[in-house]
Amino acid sequence: MQKNRPNLSFDFREAPRAHLRACDNPGCREAGEHRAPKGRDKLNEYYWFCLDHVRDYNKSWDFYAGMSQDEIERHVRQDTTWQRPSWPMGDWRTHERRTRNKVFNGGFAFGADWSGEEGETRRSAPRPKARTAEEEALMALDLPPDADFATIKARYRQLAKQYHPDANGGAKEAEERLKSINQAYTTLKAAFGGQQSD
Repeated sequence: MQKNRPNLSFDFREAPRAHLRACDNPGCREAGEHRAPKGRDKLNEYYWFCLDHVRDYNKSWDFYAGMSQDEIERHVRQDTTWQRPSWPMGDWRTHERRTRNKVFNGGFAFGADWSGEEGETRRSAPRPKARTAEEEALMALDLPPDADFATIKARYRQLAKQYHPDANGGAKEAEERLKSINQAYTTLKAAFGGQQSD
């Protein structure tokens, strides 16, 4: 007795593709599946070729065609920096120094060099002023120079909780930070006359 078997015959031939683009090479009837730029100034506009014609196009493609040697050299140099402008080395230091002068000196730098370059006033960097122990202590607590003792005390308590070794799994970094916080607080407490109670 023969069992009924399903029809397992399949047609493995490729189904015809609808809406194929024709090759842009004149007289070619193949499908244009491979794109190629139309020119150096039209890199986002494409011809569509079949495989044989795109190979021929690529063999004859010369990006620098029609450019002088100087133009080619300039273009290659621009490509080494991804078409982005570059500045001379050290220029950022000048900008940083000017910004620092404006911030720390209210826009005026002492010892300004008035022999400006390109009509611009150049300023020499001010000599760093020696910090007092109180200024160092305020910096250690991340506080402004005009902080009162109530603010200092509140900040000290906050940082002491944050960096206490028990709250940080005994981390050595937290312990060292807590030491600097305690030292800063002791310095500021003494500066405020030692009259403040904890």
